[in-house]
Amino acid sequence: MRDLFGAEVRRHREKNNMSLRRLAEVLNYSKSHLARIETAESLPYDDLPSSLDACFGTDGHFARLHAVAKKEPFPGKYRRVMEIESRATVIESFVSGTVHGLLQTPEFAERWLRCGHPQAPEAEIEAMVKARIDRQARLSRPKPPRCWFILDEAVLRRRVGRPELMHHQMTVLIERAAAPHITLQVLPFTAGEHPELLGSSQLDLYTVPDQPLVVYEEGSRSGTIFEDRDTVAKCQESYDLLRAMALSPYDSEAMIRAAMEDWTPCEPPRT
Repeated sequence: MRDLFGAEVRRHREKNNMSLRRLAEVLNYSKSHLARIETAESLPYDDLPSSLDACFGTDGHFARLHAVAKKEPFPGKYRRVMEIESRATVIESFVSGTVHGLLQTPEFAERWLRCGHPQAPEAEIEAMVKARIDRQARLSRPKPPRCWFILDEAVLRRRVGRPELMHHQMTVLIERAAAPHITLQVLPFTAGEHPELLGSSQLDLYTVPDQPLVVYEEGSRSGTIFEDRDTVAKCQESYDLLRAMALSPYDSEAMIRAAMEDWTPCEPPRT
């Protein structure tokens, strides 16, 4: 879909006898970025498709293409999860390996994705980061989903990138948790063994209007959607136990603030 979007931009530009420079001037957009879009090396920012439609008189053509192309950076097995997440009115999640994608900063997301895709080209990493951050927009829109995030304490302790990056990520966690529709808890090491200790690195429960609860379980290399009643019931029981074992939101914030102090970069000694 990224290739199709770029090809359509180039086709309409050439049909209207416009150079890349002229199109950039008309749209007040970066020429270099437009060039990367045409070659499918990058996705446009959200405001560009409507500008292209206005410029070429294409009646929402580019807006529709972009809505599909935004999902392209996700492997096929994750696309249905993204679609379910986009419609969910309640999202309940437990993560043990990393900060949940809906809570990551762009810098954290980039570092984490590079770790998982060390051979990926720069443009692919850039597209994946943008797609991940774009998912977060729904949390700040009118009528956002009710979100409940439980993070394993290891998420706060395992360094990803430089200390400054971790410090900023902890700050963002506290800011997000202050929203009335978001509850954040930390499952401390002192809780001992728990229902997902030998299970998934991420467990998501989605409440979607007019359909049964949907569960998504992700390991280090694969993810599975569950909809059968028995499996969903077992996952829901596990999540309820995790919620009961986790620290209260107030104590969780205190632990995150303590982790922030641990990630505060040390100033070099004065001479």
